[in-house]
Amino acid sequence: MSCPSPPPPAGPRAPGRFGRRLIWILWPSFLVGGVAEVIFFTLFDPMELPFSDTLLPGGQALGESRLMVYTIGFFLFWAFAAASSALTCFFQRTSAEINRCPLTPLERPPGCPRREEPTTPGRD
Repeated sequence: MSCPSPPPPAGPRAPGRFGRRLIWILWPSFLVGGVAEVIFFTLFDPMELPFSDTLLPGGQALGESRLMVYTIGFFLFWAFAAASSALTCFFQRTSAEINRCPLTPLERPPGCPRREEPTTPGRD
């Protein structure tokens, strides 16, 4: 006699296809954004950048706080790296993923080459 299989573990379930792609995009871009920020701000002082005298909505100059410049720089580097990773995921799609139709065969409009017409008995 075989033992019954244990129930599935109660915990967070595995991410779906969209979740996996989001992880593929955001995690590497986060790492690249951090490395890019370290390299950039090792070479350039935030107080000497040309936009450091730009005023923010509160009236404070952007260059008054190094931490603010570091934060904005990190998010900009992260956004550029995320855009690059997203484009890579977009261009990796197969032809089947690009050409798949979200409608069932009978929901497709008449004349659609992928529509399956109902067959009538006795007609060949």
